[in-house]
Amino acid sequence: MSVLFSYVFLGLSLAAPIGPVNAAQLDRGIKFGFLHAWLVGVGAVIADGIYMLVVYLGLVTFINTPFIQTFLWLFGCFVLIYTGVESILSAGTVHVQNHRNREPLYKAFWSGFLMSITNPLTILFWLGIYGSVLAKTATTSTSSELILYSAAIFSGLLIWDIAMATVSSGFRKIMTSHLLAYISVISGLSLIGFGIYFGIQGMKLLLSH
Repeated sequence: MSVLFSYVFLGLSLAAPIGPVNAAQLDRGIKFGFLHAWLVGVGAVIADGIYMLVVYLGLVTFINTPFIQTFLWLFGCFVLIYTGVESILSAGTVHVQNHRNREPLYKAFWSGFLMSITNPLTILFWLGIYGSVLAKTATTSTSSELILYSAAIFSGLLIWDIAMATVSSGFRKIMTSHLLAYISVISGLSLIGFGIYFGIQGMKLLLSH
């Protein structure tokens, strides 16, 4: 049982570093409340799950081809910059009381999913972390145990998602409209910064081939 909890903790640790998804969750939670922030995370977790499956099935060679990598970097750049600009442009319309639930829930989900699935760092991340976990446990565990450990990592990701959604939606209760607007701008700039980084990496890859 302690081994299982260690894999849950690994999932929590993997989700914790601040990146585009956490920035978007914070932005959505403060603007719209718990459900929107949670769905951003759910979208990202499903994308993580797809990459875990890719690593598990050994399809990494296809994902690591220069064409696919370039596409992911550049499309990820577009998604992040678009989301960041949208966050900044909507900052002036954020109000503490009446802004909740204006955005369709599906949009929050797809935002998180696209951010994660188009992030080449995600596949490298899962290849490095999950790949090494598979290599380590495959020698001493059965396939059913591998699936159980994978599910434990996945549950750790979901727990972090719920925690982030709870924290970010809780912030809105103590925020003024002006403070909400400032945070939306900062979140937007953060996402644009990530997007520019993705674009630079994509162009480097494109020009090197």
